Amino acid sequence: MKRRNFLSVTLTAGIATSVLPSTNFIKFNSIQNLKISLAQWSLNKSIKTGKLPILDFAKKARSFGIEGIEFVSGLYTRDTDILERMSMNSLAKELIKRSDDYGIDNVLFMIDNQGDLASSKKNERLQAIDNHKKWIDLSAEIGCKTMRVNLNGEKDLNKWTKNSVKSLTALNKYNENINVVVENHGGLSSSGKYLSNVMSKVKLENCGTLPDFGNFCMNGSPWGNCTQMYDRYLGTEELMPYAHAVSAKSYDFDDQGNETSIDYKRMMDIVKKSGYQGYVGIEYEGNRLGEDDGIIATKKLLQKFI
Repeated sequence: MKRRNFLSVTLTAGIATSVLPSTNFIKFNSIQNLKISLAQWSLNKSIKTGKLPILDFAKKARSFGIEGIEFVSGLYTRDTDILERMSMNSLAKELIKRSDDYGIDNVLFMIDNQGDLASSKKNERLQAIDNHKKWIDLSAEIGCKTMRVNLNGEKDLNKWTKNSVKSLTALNKYNENINVVVENHGGLSSSGKYLSNVMSKVKLENCGTLPDFGNFCMNGSPWGNCTQMYDRYLGTEELMPYAHAVSAKSYDFDDQGNETSIDYKRMMDIVKKSGYQGYVGIEYEGNRLGEDDGIIATKKLLQKFI
């Protein structure tokens, strides 16, 4: 079942536009509204070393000709001392100022290390919900429409599903104007089947997914020793009906500019076929190319298929 609002479609022969039923959506040809954003994680090395001041993110994104940015909470709470030097309220004002100065849309906030939302220990799970609420407040304050969370803390599928539904329901009801979404980000969440099942049980319009082209390792290390890999194309197809954001992961490129491990044309065909409208975020995680070159290469590749 599709969870996003589709554009109204005017039928020919004088037939008035109508609201389609919630199941079995018919795909109509329409202008695809896709734009490119930049995930802050693409610049994590420069930020961690101090080469790029964290508050210069909007300025840096604009230098690439990118109009939307996606923040990463860990870079503010763990990898820099920014929140030791200013309050969340002061940070919000500064982020708004910087994005306004450079004509940048604040698109998304990715939240990590704020507790296990899928934990079977009730006190831990409730604390994790409370921890995430302040980030919902910050996301809303700076104009982000979407906030990404992780579903960690439980390996049993049935318990993970039940706990995840409870936590997501609580977070999405806390502020119905913010989309709280889940990324396929390791473990059970990297199964498109399992994560889409959670979405179907939450049944809230502002609850959804952030399909990441690369994060489909369910067991082992995703950086070379993955012991259980979910099919990335099937997974993306399963998650796109619930998507409020999309993460275009990239690692390396061949001489023709193609990503060496991900078929971008196939991925973007899946994205466009779903009817998704919005930003597709560059998230470069490679080592051979520097951050700037990796971002530029990913942008060029995306532009071929958007």
